[in-house]
Amino acid sequence: VQLQASGGGLVQAGGSLRVSCGVSGRTFNIGDMGWFRQAPGKEREFVAAINWSGSITTYTDSVKGRFTVSRDRAKNTLYLQMNSLKPEDTAVYYCAASTWRGALARGSVDYWGQGTLVTVSS
Repeated sequence: VQLQASGGGLVQAGGSLRVSCGVSGRTFNIGDMGWFRQAPGKEREFVAAINWSGSITTYTDSVKGRFTVSRDRAKNTLYLQMNSLKPEDTAVYYCAASTWRGALARGSVDYWGQGTLVTVSS
C-alpha cells in the first residue's frame, strides 16, 4: 500500500485547509485510514481515523468539532478538512493506514505516507 499526502500550506488562525492522501496498491486489506501529526519538538500524535466503509470516524479531543475525516472510495483518496485552525495545529500531517479495524486510534499503523506541512499563523 502506498500513501501520498498533499495539500499542506500556510493559513491564518481561524482559517480552513484540506489535506488529501492518495491511496494505491493492495488496498483490499485496509481496515482503517487516518491522520497523525507531529509538531516541532513533540511526538507524533493521532488526529483522526475512518474505517474502510466510511461509516465510523474517530477524533482526538483537541480537533473534535473542527476537523472532519472522510474518504472517496471511487478516487481512492482520504481527506482531512480542517476548520477553525489554531496556531497549535501547526505540524507535519501524515496519512496512515492499518490492516486492523479500530487500530489507528491506538497508534497501530501498518503503512505511512510522507508528511505534508500545515502552518497556522497567529
